[in-house]
Amino acid sequence: MSKTAFLIVDMQNDFCLPGAPFEVKGAMGVASNIRRALEACRQHKLPVVHVFRYYRPDGSDVEITRYDKFMQVGGALIEGTKGGEIVEELKPLAGEYLVCKRRWSAFFQTELDNLLKRLGVDQVVVTGVQTPNCIRGTVWDANSLDYEVIVLVDGTGANTTEVHEANLTDMKNIGVKLMTVDEFVKSLPNPPKDGFMERIRKYLEEKK
Repeated sequence: MSKTAFLIVDMQNDFCLPGAPFEVKGAMGVASNIRRALEACRQHKLPVVHVFRYYRPDGSDVEITRYDKFMQVGGALIEGTKGGEIVEELKPLAGEYLVCKRRWSAFFQTELDNLLKRLGVDQVVVTGVQTPNCIRGTVWDANSLDYEVIVLVDGTGANTTEVHEANLTDMKNIGVKLMTVDEFVKSLPNPPKDGFMERIRKYLEEKK
């Protein structure tokens, strides 16, 4: 039986807390919204995946376009530091899945795709920060890997409303489903699916 998984991307102190080295403005408000959706997913036993980013202390694995900022702030998102921890509101529970990434997309050179397929997941709900970077990268890869995608419009965020909304529009235009947290919670335990793969397979089978 196919499943929907709930992804939380990069909700770490060094991205979310006011004054953090890589602060995304308004991220803590987004965290509160994600918390409501997370609690509902836990109640309905949807798979929950916490995706986070770790860098080496010397910056040797930082994206080339982020390296200067990493060095300027004296390092950030380093394993074992307070800044690298997931924000208190969204701390993982035992049995929830943890995926570490070192690039924008949660799928790039990680075990996420393999994990989701093992769990029987064919749809992902994407939340976190920030919309034009890690959210967009994750959504585009999920689409390329044939997952149906829901993005929670108030469970994601960017440094400006304009950037956030522009990227949401781009996602909608490639067929990604946009929902508010309230809409998503009300849809549980069966969030809406378009059944793209089922229709494609049926069509191909009938053409034989």
